[in-house]
Amino acid sequence: MEQQTQLSRQQTHLNRSQAPRHQADFKPKRWKRRIAQLFTLLVIAILLGGGWFYLTPSGSNWRYMMADTLITSQHRYLAKYLIGQDELDKRVAEYNQKFDQMGDVKDNHNIDLAAHPEGSVTIEPISHKTFKGYLMYVHDPKMVRVVTTNIVGEGERVLSMVKRTGAIAGVNGGAFDDPNWNGNGFKPAGIVMSGGKVLYKGNGMNAKVNVVGIDKDGIMIAGRYTPNQLVKMGVSEAVTFQPKFIVNGKGLIKSEADGWGIAPRTSMAQLKDGTIVFCVIDGRQPGYSVGATLYDVQKILLEKGAVTAANLDGGSSTVLVKDDQVVNKPSSQYGPRYLPTAFLVFDHPEQVDVGNIWSGINMNNFDSTKKRTQSSSAT
Repeated sequence: MEQQTQLSRQQTHLNRSQAPRHQADFKPKRWKRRIAQLFTLLVIAILLGGGWFYLTPSGSNWRYMMADTLITSQHRYLAKYLIGQDELDKRVAEYNQKFDQMGDVKDNHNIDLAAHPEGSVTIEPISHKTFKGYLMYVHDPKMVRVVTTNIVGEGERVLSMVKRTGAIAGVNGGAFDDPNWNGNGFKPAGIVMSGGKVLYKGNGMNAKVNVVGIDKDGIMIAGRYTPNQLVKMGVSEAVTFQPKFIVNGKGLIKSEADGWGIAPRTSMAQLKDGTIVFCVIDGRQPGYSVGATLYDVQKILLEKGAVTAANLDGGSSTVLVKDDQVVNKPSSQYGPRYLPTAFLVFDHPEQVDVGNIWSGINMNNFDSTKKRTQSSSAT
């Protein structure tokens, strides 16, 4: 009997000692199965997502939107991984062609300048679910002047231009030579006019370029013109950028897909009473403001009653200054950029003398990649 009891105890001890080992063996197997299941689900999700992204109309719309966003950034080359190099080159060429066509749409300049309010400057915030920004209303269009950098070989920050000239406010201006998005900001693209004088004409006086500006009477001018035509038209202030996207009160951008990607934006518009409106949208800052398409900007300006509107330089150049303060949040990690031109607002614009900083310099041989060396532009 004692022998049977002892055997029973030994068997019980054996069973107890073996049970944990069976459970320990079971748990790793179950864990491995779950990992395998999750991995399989992930692979299926990637395949399904890739199929949607590349093979469906809705997925392709998102893919091209992402490509357009990269095209307008300093990482344009990455767009080839979304749409291929040939398609990237084709898309850029198509945009340029489309912008030229938009620039040639006839503008009737249906503006009643006598109706504009007194010469005040006001700012209205913009808040959207994906972006934030500002509208700056300049009620007397003649208060707006193009001002240039005053440092040979270097661009200048808009805040510095505003402080230096005593301006009320300002936004970034036109296009410039910017190799790898790391240029020194001195060499404009296209044309620069201030006070009725042609200060810069990159392709001569007879080559058509897309311009944004104001004539001597205060009418906004946007579209494709030669410098000679602009002089004959009595244009006072002008820089080069594109596209013109509102003409005669109608938007030329037909859908979000044609909105040239999501990015920080600066645009200029004119209301029927002559008021100039600068639209500044922040971007590339998740959690605050991702950015807007030109279609988004077009909708905002049409709602405000814009008769004419055109795009200015955007991206990391986008900046709004008022009362010697940067109002918006520029996307560049290094702060506001150094630029060749800006649209500034003055109480007495007729007293502003903008010299020709490019006079006597052979700009064909100018190296836009040369680093800034003068600390005087660091304001």
